Amino acid sequence: MANYILLMTLTPEGREKALADPERVVRAGHETRVEGVQGLGLYGVLGPYDFIGIVEAPDNDAAARYSMQLGVKAMVHITTLPAVPVALLQDKSGGDDTILTTGAEAGPGDRGDPVA
Repeated sequence: MANYILLMTLTPEGREKALADPERVVRAGHETRVEGVQGLGLYGVLGPYDFIGIVEAPDNDAAARYSMQLGVKAMVHITTLPAVPVALLQDKSGGDDTILTTGAEAGPGDRGDPVA
């Protein structure tokens, strides 16, 4: 399973609906169902995006289907980014492996959840 970051901005119509029903995006996230995709978090943010979502999906195709369905239901534009744990980006060939050791330490196949 892989993690994906969903960067969301409300459409003009979505903004109007959000004023009348602020829980619309949250409900849309709960109602959007794609096999194998699980929502891990939804955050309202400041800056160029209105919301950021984190999902776990078996592959890019499932993540894309989820993103498309959520965008329609929540009335948001979504940019979907695959998220790779930093530890998986390390050069395993014997080079300097201290370069990318910040954040979660994950081995191949690990999700990269933060270490407590």
